[in-house]
Amino acid sequence: MSAVVSIAALLAGSALLVLAGGLHGLLLPLAGLAAGFSDASLGLLGAGWAFGYMAGCLSVPVIVKRVGHVRSFGALASLAAITVLLNLLYVEPTFWIVLRAVTGFCFAGTAMIVESWLNERSTSTTRGRIFGIYTMINLLATTAGQMLLTLGSPSGYFFFVLGSIIYSLSLLPTALSTAASPQPLTQARLDPKKLWRNSPIAVVAVFMVGVSNGTFSALGAVYGRRIGLDVPEIAIMMSLALLTGAVVQIPVGMLSDRLDRRLVLVGLALMAMTFGSSLSIFGGADATATILLVAAFGGIVYSMYPVIVAHASDHADPGDFLRISGGLLLIFGTGTMVGPLLASGLMTFTYPGALFQVTAAAHLSMMLFALWRMRQRTALTPQEKSDFVPVSSGQITTPETVSMDPRTEPEEMSGEDRGEDTHDAALRTEPA
Repeated sequence: MSAVVSIAALLAGSALLVLAGGLHGLLLPLAGLAAGFSDASLGLLGAGWAFGYMAGCLSVPVIVKRVGHVRSFGALASLAAITVLLNLLYVEPTFWIVLRAVTGFCFAGTAMIVESWLNERSTSTTRGRIFGIYTMINLLATTAGQMLLTLGSPSGYFFFVLGSIIYSLSLLPTALSTAASPQPLTQARLDPKKLWRNSPIAVVAVFMVGVSNGTFSALGAVYGRRIGLDVPEIAIMMSLALLTGAVVQIPVGMLSDRLDRRLVLVGLALMAMTFGSSLSIFGGADATATILLVAAFGGIVYSMYPVIVAHASDHADPGDFLRISGGLLLIFGTGTMVGPLLASGLMTFTYPGALFQVTAAAHLSMMLFALWRMRQRTALTPQEKSDFVPVSSGQITTPETVSMDPRTEPEEMSGEDRGEDTHDAALRTEPA
């Protein structure tokens, strides 16, 4: 408890960030629908967020190295708050897409800075508990942000102003903190050859799950509105999908620790295809049934990412978890950009349920490749596996989140991973 109390302000700042992100993420597609945006434009909103988010993961460590953690956090949080308000000034799809990318960039940067402080405060004995508390707070804050939309109409100015206020409030914990700034941020690096040698199925599966999850997260609200659900029902639907995904991770993780994780992924993909096909065909016939089906679908698709990371960890060399999982995060991010573009085009020319045709195609591709790989490589025994660790959806995971993961050993964090050059790293290791 003493460890949690010492980081309470940082956890509060993180909760405010994710609360604003959850509200803004669901607000924009609903407000865009009310303003008459096309499905293609709404899909580009999702792709814009993913592009900005990944750009932030790659470039914010350089900014922080130049001006420091507190200044960077203040600038990014302020820019995010301003960007939310700019949506009110000019309601036009292209302008909103650019603003969405800026918000994704700011959100990634602010999340990484908070996580770097949390990582600095954790020790080998408290890392797992702090990581678990942080993950739970993110889940609850995202859900609360989405549920705020049950209180009114998304077409007015109220929720935009509220989102801006919450982003601004997230400045306070870090601005008033007396703690020293932590080490430079972790930089994600992509080494396709190394990732492929480590686990081909992890590379293919994480991209396909990125396509699926990115599609559902960006366009799930659009699907709900197109089939006749009202705003409170959509907020409940998307929140239940997220909560179910967090709950289902536990039994899925326990199962994957005992069985071949590839077999678990095959089963999850088959279930996701079943639920998705049902939503594609019968969605909208009954609001309650649709919400329950989406909750089941979310429980499956949001539990896939940690299984993939665990499988890659099983085959990683000692000390390689950070770079392997960081590379997978970048591939996942690429999938989250591709999925909304494909699904929004299909939804424009066909029908709303085409969203789940895209997710089904992604899950089918993953399932077939996993079955093929099971014939090429023998499964590990339970004793040879690393521990499964529940994690947040890849869409709110950063390289700094990966460095907080209890599977990341402190000695894995080289100066290069921390954004330091060789001279800086040498200075840090010289005795005083």
